[in-house]
Amino acid sequence: MLVTDPNLLADRRRLRRKLGFWRIAAVVAAIAVVGALALNLDGPDTRSDHIARIDISGVVTDDDALLDMIEEVAESPSAKALVVSISSPGGTTYGGERLYKALREVGVSKPVVADVRTLAASAGYMVAASADHIVAGENSIVGSIGVIFQYAQARDLLDKIGLSIEEIKSAPLKAEPSPFHEASDEARAMIRSMVLDSYDWFVDLVAERRGMDRSTALRLADGSIFTGRQGFENGLVDAIGGETDIRAYLEGRGVDDTLEIIEWEPENDPARQLIGARVMDLAAGFFGAPARISDEINRLTGGKLFLDGLVSVWQVGKKEAAEN
Repeated sequence: MLVTDPNLLADRRRLRRKLGFWRIAAVVAAIAVVGALALNLDGPDTRSDHIARIDISGVVTDDDALLDMIEEVAESPSAKALVVSISSPGGTTYGGERLYKALREVGVSKPVVADVRTLAASAGYMVAASADHIVAGENSIVGSIGVIFQYAQARDLLDKIGLSIEEIKSAPLKAEPSPFHEASDEARAMIRSMVLDSYDWFVDLVAERRGMDRSTALRLADGSIFTGRQGFENGLVDAIGGETDIRAYLEGRGVDDTLEIIEWEPENDPARQLIGARVMDLAAGFFGAPARISDEINRLTGGKLFLDGLVSVWQVGKKEAAEN
């Protein structure tokens, strides 16, 4: 049947153009998948000798994918050294503890250098302390050595809306402190004891790793933060600089300074493992969507949506934020 209506002809042409676009997009995506699987587009070849670099940024948590990757670096005969780039305000003390111990395992067989970027505070500094050598920028932020336990108190709000919470429990300290009533002296003492025990562990860690006596470590562990320059002066940082200084230190440890520094990335996304991180990133840019929903959640929440347990994190208060 011959179509002569100009409007119908125009609609058909638009439809053909749209179908053509999606056919081309499908072909490009298929080629990208095949290319990634065949050519290993996930990054440089880590089978040749190199210096491994891993990135620890945002809030420190108990991250199995990151820990697995650190273990792989430790076991890789091709990775002659490890550079840990840190930009973190801290996080959970348990997450910091696991990262610290994993990086110390790497240090048994090869040099580990902490490259402090924007900041390494609280549990972020705990991670940095695992390294054999800490390099920071002049205006990087380090320190905030300490532990905090926070909980919400909703009693006044509940009183205003006329809602009460009743409870029956096996012992007075069960589920304390509670957001539904003021903490008892016994509950406060219990939490304080727990915080101080974790704090003592952190202080001893800093004293041991930085070659300080405990009194010096305690003086620095009052929650204060320092610039990289101040950290260098007080012993929390070994050098001020960047890649040149890192390579100079590694050369002194017998690592060839001409080796390429290769970024290692955790494979914690099934889609990224299947078709390659670069292809996923290209697809995300092409279609205008985040490659991983978890990335978008972390961006929107600052990585603090789910943060449980004892916390070692530098938090800027309203007053501090207004002054900066």
